[in-house]
Amino acid sequence: MKYTPTHVAGVTIIDIEPHRDHRGFFSRIFCAEEFAEHGLISDVSQTSICFNHTRGTVRGIHRQVPPHAEAKLVRCIRGAIADVAVDVRADSPTFGRHVMVELSADNHRALFLPPYVAHGFQSLTDDTEILYQISGPYVPASEQNFRWNEPAFGIKWPLPVTVISERDASWPLLATSTEPQQPPLEPLESTGT
Repeated sequence: MKYTPTHVAGVTIIDIEPHRDHRGFFSRIFCAEEFAEHGLISDVSQTSICFNHTRGTVRGIHRQVPPHAEAKLVRCIRGAIADVAVDVRADSPTFGRHVMVELSADNHRALFLPPYVAHGFQSLTDDTEILYQISGPYVPASEQNFRWNEPAFGIKWPLPVTVISERDASWPLLATSTEPQQPPLEPLESTGT
């Protein structure tokens, strides 16, 4: 596998290195030993799948707050998504930055997000499926949510938003939030990799 760091600390793009022959190809998509060599968390305590009917669907932006660490390895196994990692870790050298990466069934690319980085995505095709490998249990009381169109993030979604949950559409903006753990962010331009 090929590991490419992004401009958000700890967020890493993982590409397969397929071995091809007349049948097709074979490739590893996860290796705990290789992850450890690259400084990535390799513990997997749960695997989840997410399905979206409609192109333009947005989910997120979510994370778990300390002490409930939850690293994620995200892969699109059907269709294509624009996957977004937002650094909202106040002690991070890349605090306030985000990265958007296209993950698709065709490019076989995955995105690794370290704990406490916020995550969201937009479906670029109808009928998308996303596979998550997650390092820790989901703890509803430790969930922190951000508005999909939070001005401080400066995310430029590639498509008009066609579907979003009422819950994700109604989170308060950072400037109006009363939640003490939400740090102020400065907008930075979106960069794709």
